[in-house]
Formats: sequence, C-alpha cells, structure tokens
Amino acid sequence: MANAGRGAPEKILQDKVIHLAKMNGFMVQHSRPVKQADGRWLTAIQGDAGFPDLVLAHIERGVVFVELKSDQGRLSPGQKAWQRNLSPHCEYWLVRESDLPMLARRLGTPIR
Repeated sequence: MANAGRGAPEKILQDKVIHLAKMNGFMVQHSRPVKQADGRWLTAIQGDAGFPDLVLAHIERGVVFVELKSDQGRLSPGQKAWQRNLSPHCEYWLVRESDLPMLARRLGTPIR
C-alpha cells in the first residue's frame, strides 16, 4: 500500500467519514496500516493493491466502497483499477475533505 502512512488530514477525514457512516446505521470496515520496526508502513492484504479505504454496509442502502483523498491527492494506478472495476457494479465514492457536506447528505445526516 503506497500511501499507508497517510498524513493527518486524511486520517482526520477518515474519522469524520466513519463517524457520519456510523451515525446513519452503516457498518464500517477499514484495514489499518501498521508501522514496521524499520519505519515502513504495511497493510497486510492478500490480493490486488489499491483496495478502497473503507467499505460501508447498510441493510437497506447496500454497500459503498470509499476511497479517501486529500483535496490535492491523486489515485494510484491500483486505486484507479479498483475504481474502474467496482464502479459499474456498485457504489464507489472518491471522498475528499471538500466533499463532506455532500457525503453527509448522501449518508442521511446534514453536516453542521
């Protein structure tokens, strides 16, 4: 995972998205990266790199895959491949800090 050691802004965004999702009855899955003794970040996965940051599931609203990026962040080639493969079949959202008001509406809670 190339950006496993995401900076504070993306971690704050992640916390906000998880909070909004849980407030609206979604279950949330996120695989947390860990910092190795040698300073490298690693997320233990089996499969293709670039899997979305969050999976949200709601009994009535279905499943949403969420990729989090700073307002300046770009998708890696692996993230672009996941986006291409998921988008035709389910909801895939690329969420940036500037998208929070829209995301809150989509999840069902107005953001203050």
